[in-house]
Amino acid sequence: MTAAVMAQDPPADPREFRAAWVATVANIDWPSKPGLPAEQQQAEALAILDRAAAMRLNALVLQVRPAGDALYPSTLEPWSEYLSGEQGRPPEPRYDPLAFWLQQAHARALELHVWLNPYRARHPTAKSPLVAPHLALRAPQAVKRYGDLMWMDPGEPAAAAQTLAVVADLLQRYAVDAIHIDDYFYPYPLQVPAGPDAPPPTPGAPPPPPRPDVPFPDDESFNRYRAAGGLLERDDWRRANVDALVAAMYDTIRRVRPGTRFGVSPFGIGRPDKRPPGIAGFSQYDRLFADVERWFAQGWLDYLAPQLYWPIDRTAQAFPVLLDYWLRENPAERHVWPGLYTSLLRREPATELGPRSWPGREIVAQIDLVRDRGAKADTTAATATSSGHIHFSMVALMQDREAISTQLGSGLYADAALVPASPWLDDRVPATPSVRSAAGGRLALSPGPGEAPARWAVWRRTQGRWRFAVLPGNARDLPRDGAEAVTVSAVSRCGVASARARWSSGG
Repeated sequence: MTAAVMAQDPPADPREFRAAWVATVANIDWPSKPGLPAEQQQAEALAILDRAAAMRLNALVLQVRPAGDALYPSTLEPWSEYLSGEQGRPPEPRYDPLAFWLQQAHARALELHVWLNPYRARHPTAKSPLVAPHLALRAPQAVKRYGDLMWMDPGEPAAAAQTLAVVADLLQRYAVDAIHIDDYFYPYPLQVPAGPDAPPPTPGAPPPPPRPDVPFPDDESFNRYRAAGGLLERDDWRRANVDALVAAMYDTIRRVRPGTRFGVSPFGIGRPDKRPPGIAGFSQYDRLFADVERWFAQGWLDYLAPQLYWPIDRTAQAFPVLLDYWLRENPAERHVWPGLYTSLLRREPATELGPRSWPGREIVAQIDLVRDRGAKADTTAATATSSGHIHFSMVALMQDREAISTQLGSGLYADAALVPASPWLDDRVPATPSVRSAAGGRLALSPGPGEAPARWAVWRRTQGRWRFAVLPGNARDLPRDGAEAVTVSAVSRCGVASARARWSSGG
């Protein structure tokens, strides 16, 4: 069929990144507790995946390396205790959780991004002892204790080498859609505790000055750097360590599995000398030694998910002002998909609203605001940089706090959407597929020559109205669902869509 024969063509494919983090550390999202039988772990995973698909999310960001450990079989790091209840022990009966998640996500046309903590070596909630091959046992000089944490020292070459080896191993074994890291670079600083002789606070008196930070114990690695002729001061040296890892991760991803995206989710406030007037608060540049603006400008990542975990009307951390800041700090024109603090939605209607308990309308308004920015940048473009967001975390959507899942599924997410394309990774246009009538009121799909599609973009016209759907790339037929006209595009793993194949009931 030619376009002229059809009464009307569908509009441009809708594009919006809709995702949620699935945190495994401390069993925040999955599994619900450590040591569950494999069948129950899988059932919980399927419930999450089904909820995501029903809401018309199009991606999940699954934490697979909470603290130098693994939620998949690895020769580089031990099994995570958050999975089995004991570090080093596999799930029983034994299976590969990441392979399971990946297969089931793709079967639902969901992307799966794997989330790694680049430096954390042990979380305060951990209970079982470290076991081989954990880095703290293999290279103890590379791991430092900091408060109740253990941390891979970014100044130790063995720490960076370990993370890069993990990334390469993951990409060699799993066809994941993206590698994702969060905001834990150098650890969030601890404050020196008040001494026993500190006076108690006086009512009405101004608060005492903040206590100094507990220094991160990297004297050994810094002194080695200076002894070798290094000239940077410690803060600049720390930033250079993290810069080098981020750049090397990007290069490793490009080399090992081209077309895989790299996402970074930093703390949401920019460096002090660049932030907008009126914005105040913690500085990741000074305190976590993360020069995110530099990574963004250099194009060392494919999407930035700044954690904008404040409400719209919080003056010193205003959501729209911070969003606009990151959209401006984007000369490489990468995606900006902010993190939303959906887990602050109140769990019970009787809960008093306040800084730690939000109404559902706050998240809806934030999504509307992100969409507004995208509309101004033309969301019909397949690469619309500001079209998308990520919810932290999936537990709030599973519990439907403030009816947020219900609201989104019937409102802002009522129609499916493709993930925005990343043509700088691969701009090849897939071959046009073919679509024809088949038995049982179905339509047969055939990919064109070349690489199989990652997904299908499908429009159906019923009684003059077009509806959009996204199907998994391994589908070879689709229900007609009473449509009098259908168009189908093949979509590459980088989100590039083919020309549309057309079918109509008129022949």
